Amino acid sequence: MDVDGKVAVVTGAASGMGLAMARTFANAGMKVVLADIEETALDGAVNELSGDGHSVIGVRTDVSKLDEVQSLADATLKEFGAVHVLCNNAGVGIGAPVGNTSIADWKWTLDIDLWGPIYGVETFLPLIEEQGEGHINSTASMAGLYAGASLGAYNVAKHGVVALMASLERDLRWRESKVRASVLCPGPIDTQIVDSERNRDPNDAVNHIESEQGQKFWEFLTRTLANGMDPAEVGPMVLDAVLNEKFWILTHPEMGEIAVNQSRAMLEDQRLTR
Repeated sequence: MDVDGKVAVVTGAASGMGLAMARTFANAGMKVVLADIEETALDGAVNELSGDGHSVIGVRTDVSKLDEVQSLADATLKEFGAVHVLCNNAGVGIGAPVGNTSIADWKWTLDIDLWGPIYGVETFLPLIEEQGEGHINSTASMAGLYAGASLGAYNVAKHGVVALMASLERDLRWRESKVRASVLCPGPIDTQIVDSERNRDPNDAVNHIESEQGQKFWEFLTRTLANGMDPAEVGPMVLDAVLNEKFWILTHPEMGEIAVNQSRAMLEDQRLTR
């Protein structure tokens, strides 16, 4: 797919991997719509890219709300008249073990991390197919391939995203569509996801259940991500998948062995790896 002059929409685009995708697409000659729930950060990202001479707009969007995702699509068509690439990247996380996770935490995580991509696919796919070519990417995680402890709601959401995109890609192939799909499964990336509750309604956040296990894991994750990959490295990986019709995008391919070992154990003696 030749992306020069085409239109890309990126959610969670005000920082981290989303901003890296937006920069990469813009540098490749694309017109870019940046969507994010953080209005101030979004304005800063748009000003930066437009200041570099790129054709971009920003649309404040809460991806957990279908009407706002639809409004994002409307704004894209109004400004650029088409959409060719969608990156469902907005996401949040919270440390909590299954059985000690509040229903509010489950709902908050799944509404953004899983329903957000579902809303994005259902809203944008018909618009992209009208162009005769295009690509939809969604950000999952290595947690979408391996469900570790202390991250239950996030694991469930990200496994759902992997299933969503694999189902979409196979459906597109079945009907011989020119649109392709991919899934991004990052390992440790230095982003602000450990501080994702900054955008949560305080009235909802009070329902979070604190646990020693969840807190210890979150402290470990915070240290790990602080030493993780620069998000700027992720943008070119996503662009490469768009250009070359790749489905799996693994920022840390070596971590894929964790999923391989789990599958091997499943077949050999039906045990779950640690």
